[in-house]
Amino acid sequence: MQSPSRPRLTPAINDVRRMVRDALPARGLVLVGLSGGADSLALAAGCAFEAGRAGVRAGAVIVDHALQAGSAGVAATAARQAGDLGLAPVLVLQVTVDHGVGGDGPEAAARTARYTAFGTALAETGASHILLGHTLDDQAETVLLGLARGSGPTSLQGMAPASGPYLRPLLGLRRSVTRQFCVDAGLAPWQDPHNLEPRFTRVRVRETVLPLLESELGPGVAEALARTAEQLREDSAALDALARGISDELGEPAGDETLRVSVAVLAASPPALRQRSIRFFAEREFGVSLGRVHTLAVARLVTDWHGQKSLDLPGVRVVRQDGWLIFSGPGPEPSKGPSRSHGTTRH
Repeated sequence: MQSPSRPRLTPAINDVRRMVRDALPARGLVLVGLSGGADSLALAAGCAFEAGRAGVRAGAVIVDHALQAGSAGVAATAARQAGDLGLAPVLVLQVTVDHGVGGDGPEAAARTARYTAFGTALAETGASHILLGHTLDDQAETVLLGLARGSGPTSLQGMAPASGPYLRPLLGLRRSVTRQFCVDAGLAPWQDPHNLEPRFTRVRVRETVLPLLESELGPGVAEALARTAEQLREDSAALDALARGISDELGEPAGDETLRVSVAVLAASPPALRQRSIRFFAEREFGVSLGRVHTLAVARLVTDWHGQKSLDLPGVRVVRQDGWLIFSGPGPEPSKGPSRSHGTTRH
């Protein structure tokens, strides 16, 4: 059998290596987030091959979630595979999954614990990035889940190829390619039994919903969902840039620890820019993160004004006075001074 580190060059191996090569930074240390499954194992092998040629050091981090019997053995096997591929350093980090964290059940709780461990690995090793093995199939599943939840364009954007220290080189490849890579390279991936558990929402999407869509609508659904995510990321980035430019011009002093924003300026902006501008302004000036329900409530002070009282939002209070929105920290409502009297109906 050929050595796993120097398999014959096949289309699958070439595709994975090319995607990794295009994603690697110019220098330093990177870590591969390795579970032992086909996606991350193919990524690890591709990274081991390409990193040295790119002048980059490559290691691995294995997170043991301790959610299944034998998880420590699975982690040890993945660590051994990483070492056989020539990756170093290789970290094995065990985490405790708090099922009360994440908001969306055990999958979200495990993800929270995993990314906490990744942060630890970055700090301990000084690595610049962690490479993750998400594929085009994962992207399609993420978009479908976001669509089902009605969580708006942010969720429908799916996963970005690069997000802070996290790189996802394989987002353009189908899961079938990573599986074929492992076959061609003589690698034995771990088959996670949780990937077949129908109690997990993502598993139902993967095993039932996407295959049904492909069957009923024809092939190419996953690719179409991934293209949609890419287009939404581009559109959202453009809108965010415009809205940040508007928000940078917003705000002038209106008294002690208060700022005022022109209603006319906000009214002149399309809704998508108006709501983003409000959110960015509150974030910049008051350090608060407003959700969509909050920004819509502030926007109604602009577009649906009929004398509402002040809005007490998380970390900020907003009231409309004489053509201005007055923003202040939580506490007593700012003095209205000589402004006109408005009604008291709360919207």
